[in-house]
Amino acid sequence: MELIFFKMPNSKAKSHHGHRGGQEAGRRELVSRSLQSAQHCLEDQDFGTAYAHYLLVLNLAPELKNDVRETFQFTLFKWAEELASLVRIQDLFNCYEQALELFPNDEIICNSMGEHLFRMGFRDEAAGYFHKALKLNPDFADAKENFYRVANWLVERWHFIMLNDTNRNLIYQKAIEKVVRSGCRTVLDIGAGTGILSMFAKKAGAACVYACELSKTMYELACDVVAANNMEGEIKLLPMKSLDIEIPKHIPERVSLVVTETVDAGLFGEGILESLIHAWEHLLLQPKPKNQDVGTEDYGQVIPAGAIVFGMAVECKEIRRHHRVGIQEVACVHLAETVEFCSPTRASGNSEETIEPYTTEKLSRVPGGYMPLTEPFQAMTVDFNNLEELKSLATRKPCKISIPVTQGGVLDAIVVWFVLQLDDEHSLSTSPSEETCWEQAVYPVQGLPDYSVKPGDTVMMEVCCQDCYLRVQKIFVSTSEYGMDIERENTLASGNEAELCSALASLQTTSTPDGMGHECMLESTEIALLNNVPYHECFNAAIGKVLSSLIPTRESLSMDVDGHDRENFEESQNKNSSYTTHDPLYVLDVSEGFSILPIIAGKLGPVKAYSSVEKEQHQIALNIISEANHFPKETLKFWLSHLEDENVVLQRPKSDKLWSIIILDVIETSGLIQQEVMEKAAISRCLLHSGGKIFPQYVVMYGMLVESQSLLLESAVQGTEPTLGFNIAPFINQFKVPVRVCLDLATLPCVPLSKPAELLRLDLMNPYLNSSSREVKVQVSKSGHVTAVPFWYHIHLDEDIYLDTSSDSSHWKQAAVVLDKPIQVQLGDELVLNIQHYKSNVSITVKQ
Repeated sequence: MELIFFKMPNSKAKSHHGHRGGQEAGRRELVSRSLQSAQHCLEDQDFGTAYAHYLLVLNLAPELKNDVRETFQFTLFKWAEELASLVRIQDLFNCYEQALELFPNDEIICNSMGEHLFRMGFRDEAAGYFHKALKLNPDFADAKENFYRVANWLVERWHFIMLNDTNRNLIYQKAIEKVVRSGCRTVLDIGAGTGILSMFAKKAGAACVYACELSKTMYELACDVVAANNMEGEIKLLPMKSLDIEIPKHIPERVSLVVTETVDAGLFGEGILESLIHAWEHLLLQPKPKNQDVGTEDYGQVIPAGAIVFGMAVECKEIRRHHRVGIQEVACVHLAETVEFCSPTRASGNSEETIEPYTTEKLSRVPGGYMPLTEPFQAMTVDFNNLEELKSLATRKPCKISIPVTQGGVLDAIVVWFVLQLDDEHSLSTSPSEETCWEQAVYPVQGLPDYSVKPGDTVMMEVCCQDCYLRVQKIFVSTSEYGMDIERENTLASGNEAELCSALASLQTTSTPDGMGHECMLESTEIALLNNVPYHECFNAAIGKVLSSLIPTRESLSMDVDGHDRENFEESQNKNSSYTTHDPLYVLDVSEGFSILPIIAGKLGPVKAYSSVEKEQHQIALNIISEANHFPKETLKFWLSHLEDENVVLQRPKSDKLWSIIILDVIETSGLIQQEVMEKAAISRCLLHSGGKIFPQYVVMYGMLVESQSLLLESAVQGTEPTLGFNIAPFINQFKVPVRVCLDLATLPCVPLSKPAELLRLDLMNPYLNSSSREVKVQVSKSGHVTAVPFWYHIHLDEDIYLDTSSDSSHWKQAAVVLDKPIQVQLGDELVLNIQHYKSNVSITVKQ
């Protein structure tokens, strides 16, 4: 429908009292009729027309704003949902702009506008509305949760860690000072972030400093920072990427120095090669001639000047369990050999999409640690002041590297770090042995028939730069028995057949012949889940208990449907056809990602198990596993293919049937409670037949007091000392969030100051047992400064069976609430934790 707006006549145009009285009566009549019409439209769910009526009412009678505010909000939100579903985006935003003209200080409308913007990808704009809503009402839980979520997108957490790295800041400052004072007068800072490198250059005496930053949020933040440090007129900030800078449109002439730190753990992943090639071709003065003693003022150069990339083969159980499925059977389910699971890092080589070929880890904090299998080796060098070298990197043939094994073990990954050479005097290392803000790049080894290595073996690989990523690929192991090396690979045909087979067996390559099986790519967290044996065994036991309670004659059924017992199982099904053939039990698994729980359920009795996996390759893998476990085809179904509306996942299996078990995801792998989990539980309870259960049935949250300097440094910039006197903290700390996620509590540098305490219980089956707030008294067991409250969960499938998200086998990480200010405590003190739970957001405040 189209909205029609009326322009009201100016009542001051007529002065006759009687006429004014008639106008007033007419206005009241129109307002009254419009209110009645709006109500009728709401009853008919005609939200667009109702919204138009309310808009007319509020323009005619502003005095009614408080009376109709809530109904107007409801109407606006419903109409906006319809407009969004019809992709009438401009109309949607027009409605919100009209609403905010009427209610400029309404935090609920501001927050809702932000939610629509966020869904459509306008994160910067969404953050502005969430921030305004929080300013209007600092206790508004929805806006708080939304702002924290968007803050993580807009200002990535590594900004805080890097700005708190005093040594990194100091070395960059010294290198910039040295070159500026030697004659480089014009400076361009590429990927400026907060602008700290630009301010180093200006303080060192650079005549002209330009800085470009693509992120709208970071650009605005840098503008505030530069102004606060009294350099507003001295540093020109450009809201763009360097590839779009033109001379003289944006800067008047070529510059003599480019400073940048657009490097990631894999060195090239933030596009430093592309931006420096463009800078040398279009923005920098010509490079200084080599071996000539000339001044620097007429030549261009880059900080950093270059980098040396190092690597090392390692054994690491934590990396292994996130990138290789290490089991053949779990909870009586056989994982078919014809399904080959791999993580995205392996798939990146074959994918048409650009996928990072590595993951990142701070090796010094990896649970279980790591063991070097080789000495560190030099993988690559790069000179950022050599244009031809930069251009040749992308086209250069891969470098073949052979490294002798020095320590026996399991080959899990090649770990890579680098030394960033700012100049011939100053450098920064990202080595795992250094205590820095940096993580290391990890290239998991996948697809080998045997991963064990011993001294005398050789690890071989190719290293190259492709698609702006550093790639470590084609990893081989040559065993010492055959003395194979990569040069002899093509001479195998000259040997006899037995030697050929042995030699090929000793060369453990990642290649898989076509047609040998189905490759299924899983996220690293999904692989860790598949490797989590206690998780599947607990579900196996809990599902079995529920099914046995719902099948009175279950003793007559075979509990483990394998190839040997197939005849007995089918015979028992025929004997009990009254409930097996006509009345199967329905199990729905709506946990996120790849899950074999429906197959586990199918092993335990006469059920129809529904999986909610979406990806076709995941469905194929589950079907193959089902066939390998001799399942009838009708046992496993894919739920989303049965739905008319995929947005309404929770509904009856059939119009006349209810579920026996519904499996929900309650905890994100990051360590937080899933969004809208209690709303999903409420719907699920209505879809269970008598005796049916939601898994998990309830969750208990535990936490403790700790002192951790690391958590403080990772959560907020700590004053002006780490940033060498520059005032940055108040601006970037606007984007700090109180909860730090994806922690490994086992290796977190911290001192426990209390024993674990139960903080919260969420009951999905009995919601009347839940409380939105509670206070917990915690006894201090060690003197110190409380800086954070790490927390984790016991996920109870029933009263006897639970999963601990902090266990060694857990695929879940932990999280922590970081306090704004540390609290000094003494042994024996008692602190009160106030726990607030609203939707999926849990807040913890500490009181002495």
